[in-house]
Parts: sequence; C-alpha cells; structure tokens
Amino acid sequence: MTQTTDALNAPAMNTSAQVHVIRAAVGPALDSVVNEVPVALQYNGISHAVMLCTPSDLASFGVGFSLSEGIIDQPSQIYDIAIESSPAGLTVAMEIAAGPFMKLKDRRRSMVGRTGCGICGVDSLDAVERDIAVLTGQSRFPVAALTTAAKALTSQQTLQQLTGAAHAACHVNRSGEISHVKEDVGRHNALDKCLGSLARASNPRGGAIVVTSRASLEMVQKTAALGFGILAAISGPTAAAVNLADKLGLALIGFLRGEQYVVYTHPEILDGIDQVRGANRTELS
Repeated sequence: MTQTTDALNAPAMNTSAQVHVIRAAVGPALDSVVNEVPVALQYNGISHAVMLCTPSDLASFGVGFSLSEGIIDQPSQIYDIAIESSPAGLTVAMEIAAGPFMKLKDRRRSMVGRTGCGICGVDSLDAVERDIAVLTGQSRFPVAALTTAAKALTSQQTLQQLTGAAHAACHVNRSGEISHVKEDVGRHNALDKCLGSLARASNPRGGAIVVTSRASLEMVQKTAALGFGILAAISGPTAAAVNLADKLGLALIGFLRGEQYVVYTHPEILDGIDQVRGANRTELS
C-alpha cells in the first residue's frame, strides 16, 4: 500500500472566528473553532460515502473506515491512497484489490455522513448489525491501565484544548501507555482514524481502545471488527452497544473518569476490578 500525506492545500483542523465572549464583560475576541469538511471515500474511482470530518489524518481515516466497515480484510488490500482537494471538499481516493471491490459493489451504500451518526444510509434494517466474529482467547487486561490512560489522554487532545469541540480515540497497552491518539469533530471518525493508524503501523491486535465520547453500537462493531476486545468510553454506552458487546465478548466500560468507571460487559477480562470500587452510574452522569 502506498502511503500518502494529506493534500498540501487541505483545510486546517481549526480556524479563527470573531466572537463575543460573555463573562464579566461583553466584547469582541478571536476564538478557535474546529473545522469540518465533506470528505468523500472513493474506491477504484467510485464514491462510496461522504462524511463530515476534521481534515487531518485522512489516509489513516480511509484505512480505518475500510477495515472497520468490512470493505477490506487487511491493509494490504489497499494498493494506493491519494488525498485530493476540490472546491467542494476532499476525497480519499483508494485503489483496492478486485475481490473486495466486487463485494463492495454488491453491498454498496449511498451514504451522506453526519458527525453524530455512524450508519446513515444503510439500505435495510438487516444491514445495521453486521456479522462480526466473537472475540475469544483474550488475555486479562489490567483495569488500572485504563484509568492511567484516561488521565494521560486529556493532555494530548490538542484540538479539543483549542476548540472544545473535538473527540479523541487512542490505543492503550497493558502499562497504560497511550498511542495513536487521533482527534476529529466526529466520534466515529476519530475512532476510524485511530484504528487505521494502528493498522498502518502493523500494530498487533491487543490492548484496549479509549474514546472521549459515548459508546454506540457501531463503535462496538468497529472495535471488535479489528480484533480489540476492550472499549472504554468517557461517557455512557447505548443499550444496543451493551447488548452487542456482550454478544461479541467485548469488555465495555463507560464513565471512565479518574479512578471511577462502570463495567457493563465481560468484567472477567479485566484484572484488578475487584480491588477498585467503581462509581455508581448516577454519580457520574
């Protein structure tokens, strides 16, 4: 797979805006706001989806989306990625192998993405829940690594610190070290960027994924599809996410804040959970 950088003339991740700050006094000021632009995901010259994204790490976004949506099975099935700019937005143009492309044409969506929605445009109810293999043979993971990671992630959310409007996703190893931190105005996009970055780096499937958002059904799908058995969210999960995580063998953690958290599924995967008293959900919401 040829790895390319984003187009030189791509929009910045954030921009300045003239605002009125209302604190002790009212007056004009400059503030930093997050950018979201239309990003088309194109396979072998055919546009498959248009998402609203923060224009950064778009090659990783393309790889992560392709893997987490089941369009390809492995990164080597992407032969080339080019980031193209036009007045209408950006295009992640990918050349993929013939086999995945034929399957894609059979199940092709016509989808316009929104920052808060991950399954806009599926053409049937049956397409909502995909066929994902149940996770088995997982090693126990120290829950202390998750609380350590959640604290460290805050300081690495550069775009969030500038704008207050960006989500982040990262990988966590058993020592609590975080890597592949990616930010985006959309929580699904941030997760895809993180997963794509891991895949491009040939990172082995292990460890956990932490996201600074709620955990939805599709975020569980995306995490499990790439073989990661732990998803921890700063906010709560949806009922559909809990049900799917339980079915897939994924440990789902919500309200991960400081030393407090709520384990929704598969606590047997987590080491040390019996030594730390998790907070009641109502204390954190």
